[in-house]
Amino acid sequence: MPTVSDRTEPETPLVGPERRFPEITLKAVVLGVLLAMLMAAANAYLGLRVGMTVAASIPASAIALGVLRVFRRSNILESNQVQTIASAGASTVSGVIFTVPALVMMDAWKDYDYWTIFLIVCIGGTMGVVFTTPLRRALIVDAGLTFPEGVATAQVLKTGGVARGEDADEFADAEPVEAETPAASGSLGFRLLLEASLLGALFRVCEGGFKWLSAEVAATKAMLGGSWLFTTGATLQPSLLGIGFIVGPNIGTLMLSGAVIGTVVGVPINWLLNEERLMATADIAAGTPWSSFSEAQWDALANASWQECRRIGIGCMLVGGVWSLITLVKPIKNGLAASLAAFRAKASGQQAAAPRTELDTPLPFLVFTAALMTVPLFFAFRSALDGYDGRTLIAGVLTVLMLGFGFLFASVAGYMAGLVGSSNNPVSGVTMATVVISSLLLLQLMGNDGIAGRVGPAAVIYLAAFICTGACIAGDNLQDLKCGHVVGSTPWKQQLCLVIGTIASAAVIPIVLGLLDADKGIGRPIREGVSPLAAPQATLMKDLSTGIFGAGINWNFILFGCGLAAVVIALDEYLKRRKAPFRTPILAVAVGIYLPFGLSVLIFVGGILAWIAKIRFAPKSERESVALENSGMLLASGLITGEAIMGVGIAAFAASFPDLMPENAAAFAGTAALLVTCGLIIYLYLRTLAAARRM
Repeated sequence: MPTVSDRTEPETPLVGPERRFPEITLKAVVLGVLLAMLMAAANAYLGLRVGMTVAASIPASAIALGVLRVFRRSNILESNQVQTIASAGASTVSGVIFTVPALVMMDAWKDYDYWTIFLIVCIGGTMGVVFTTPLRRALIVDAGLTFPEGVATAQVLKTGGVARGEDADEFADAEPVEAETPAASGSLGFRLLLEASLLGALFRVCEGGFKWLSAEVAATKAMLGGSWLFTTGATLQPSLLGIGFIVGPNIGTLMLSGAVIGTVVGVPINWLLNEERLMATADIAAGTPWSSFSEAQWDALANASWQECRRIGIGCMLVGGVWSLITLVKPIKNGLAASLAAFRAKASGQQAAAPRTELDTPLPFLVFTAALMTVPLFFAFRSALDGYDGRTLIAGVLTVLMLGFGFLFASVAGYMAGLVGSSNNPVSGVTMATVVISSLLLLQLMGNDGIAGRVGPAAVIYLAAFICTGACIAGDNLQDLKCGHVVGSTPWKQQLCLVIGTIASAAVIPIVLGLLDADKGIGRPIREGVSPLAAPQATLMKDLSTGIFGAGINWNFILFGCGLAAVVIALDEYLKRRKAPFRTPILAVAVGIYLPFGLSVLIFVGGILAWIAKIRFAPKSERESVALENSGMLLASGLITGEAIMGVGIAAFAASFPDLMPENAAAFAGTAALLVTCGLIIYLYLRTLAAARRM
């Protein structure tokens, strides 16, 4: 697919600062809040199942254009505020699902506490907006970062939207100002999204509801007399195909490469070198001849070997997170200096009144909000340390860490969003760095004897949840502000809408987590015969925090991952200097190693499909490139959204009527799933080309 980073941004916004349109209207807020809740539910399911989430701005923009079109008084800035609110829902949920399930898995929580999660989302999300608002001008205007998803969202809005009126008072009588391409494109985009969503939902109903389709196909073989253990598989889900289509061939290839390292290569080598330990892990008596192993025992051995090999991905993520911090210290420092200089100039009267399109939330108000948030933040940490004698002191330390790490990692996430987009942001890497550093610090302050060994890891996860949520919304904040910069929105109004979207998503996220946990279990099995949602990042956070506090960690695989990361980073820097089109960002490889092999297969296929579509379409102009990208993005987003939302719906149905759910998959489920998946691949390819020619 074409990349938005190659586009040339217009010198002036689509709607100039001298023009004033209604932006935060009742219908925009209501629609945005509904979409924020919907996108939060969809991304919760997607992230817990496959370990990845996607930005919601583009599908939300298409929905906003389609719905607001029925109103006579609507404009492009209003549609932009809808997607801003909605995108907050998709972003905040990432911070929660990457961390909070660890609290249940480590038995610190019995279930998903509504008000605690609500508080984590509201505080973390608001702090993410506060931390990155001062960086808006420095990163978006002065540094000129691409913010690919922000520019792509602006293109969707410009393609389908119209701006009306000269100001709010003359809104009704104003002549429409047409976008660069016919407004009918917005209607087509909405139909594409709806059409693909229905297909994704139908697949999920047949797979999770009726069990006519199988979600996975896998095989484990003992070769060379049992000395070489080969295992592989494929997870058949429309959402994975959509993710691959969005992230493209580069990321898809790196993820599959990581999966090959961790599974196809790592599993048999680990079995070859550590046979006795793996047999003990799989509950197989030492000395049992390989020839007597059952198929189930070979599967157990392969899984035990992979569980150790996936720790290589942890090492890669840790080094990737630290590398992100090192490389971004200077740009973030320069951005802060520029923001403070602009504020001082304005305060001293040396700067003329800023135009509407440069009006951010005032810095004193941001400082006051951050200070106000520290009060509930402190008591949240104190609650997590309940029973520990020195909890007041430790809660104070954690509050200071949140302010320091929170600002640093929010700045990193915002800067990285400008380079690679929100969907590819290395938030999990910097969050893992937070877990390791804070765990080591608290271990020194608290020790691990008695209750300290129990509440210490829980307090670390609380800190990680606040920081991760803030970092996720930080990248989204600047991505949305980039879109607003292109179309001409008022920055402080977008910042307010992000907080509105954060609160809306906070209201629904705990409910969705409870439903999914009751249906399948999150990160741990709840009943026999039901595969739980993997929750890979949360499982990793739990293992790191409890391991450092005394449960034990096998550092050999993690250290090997650190070494591998150094090699991949060196290769990426070499390719960067050569200005090669193919790059090797370490976190894409790390995620591929850490996730089950099957998840990377369709992501790779989707990325290759996007590449083939670009070659086949051969866009000859900027307009054709935008049309191809928008059509593919909307169809892929539809497959993701439809499947994810239906997954939450099935979980709610199963919780209410468990006796009506079938227990076993149909005999033809595997073959049928393969055929249907092939059909979806053909559909996505042909429909993308056909839609691009019509846009």
